[in-house]
Amino acid sequence: MGHDWRNVLVEPDLPIFKALDVMNRGAMRVVLVVDDNRHLMGIMTDGDVRRGLLHRIDMDAPVSRVMCVNPVTVPETDSRETIRSLMGARGLEHVPVLDKAGRLVGLKTLQDLTRPVTRDNWVVIMAGGLGSRLGDLTADCPKPLLNVGSRPILEIILESFIEYGFHRFFFSVNYKKGMIQDHFGDGSRFGVTIEYLEEDRRLGTAGSLTLLPDFPDDPLFVMNGDLLTRIDFDDILDFHLRHQAAATLCVRKVEHSVPYGVVEMDGHRLIGIEEKPVREYFVNAGIYLLNPETLSLVPEGVHYDMTDLFREIMDSGGTTAAFPFLEYWLDIGRLGDFQQACRDYPKVFE
Repeated sequence: MGHDWRNVLVEPDLPIFKALDVMNRGAMRVVLVVDDNRHLMGIMTDGDVRRGLLHRIDMDAPVSRVMCVNPVTVPETDSRETIRSLMGARGLEHVPVLDKAGRLVGLKTLQDLTRPVTRDNWVVIMAGGLGSRLGDLTADCPKPLLNVGSRPILEIILESFIEYGFHRFFFSVNYKKGMIQDHFGDGSRFGVTIEYLEEDRRLGTAGSLTLLPDFPDDPLFVMNGDLLTRIDFDDILDFHLRHQAAATLCVRKVEHSVPYGVVEMDGHRLIGIEEKPVREYFVNAGIYLLNPETLSLVPEGVHYDMTDLFREIMDSGGTTAAFPFLEYWLDIGRLGDFQQACRDYPKVFE
């Protein structure tokens, strides 16, 4: 994927879902909306689309419905230092660059202007599942080590976090754990530290957190080890801190088409028929961010899922948040999902 700003130019009537594809392919976390003369009309980030989702704007609507129409811009004569200071002061990640005639001539990103930040947040990846729904594929290999493209699923997840500066990892392992430990070792060949939370029995998606050596100082990520995603981990962290949440659950919008006419009734009276409706839901994406104190709520030695922990946090009066995201995401649960991941890999991760 290129990082040329010209790759993220779109017209104002382009559907939002197509603009998202441009954003993902451009790998710059923004699209630039221009007219035929390349005058800037607005910009769209995933945050703009997220707000549109929450206001139930359809993804088939034109990008002009969600774009920011008054973005901060800089003249092409501004120095790198001036632009970097402006972005820092205004909390900006992208600044379009305009010439004297107001035409778009470039895009400055914070990533371009600053060095990568080292993130001390711990990352726990749940990699102990049986993967039984994948049949023979996992008879001799744990699901996290199945190759998607040229790399194991778990390695793709690890390197996705490394791209954002995370360096301390814990893999929760059970089924064929020795194969995972042999492949990743202590993490040194990836330039990070990897430790293992070894379950002697199945503890669920949260139970193995009791095996951590201590409570971390900062919020920690927990992610299922059978997911492929291009989610922005910095965005999750910023969202979590901004909303002062004790725990944040990442959610993904999915659509389900009912293949029948859905009937609405009032007792025995027929009051409506909706033919083959499409229902929209936000589903648990298997990615979480937890404050350290929430770990004290997880009971030791018993099967305990992340959904149990979120209910406990809510019941105890803690603040929980849902982070809707739009980047690529696939839960590899069944054989068809695995085959889809193999088809998607060259487009999404190379």
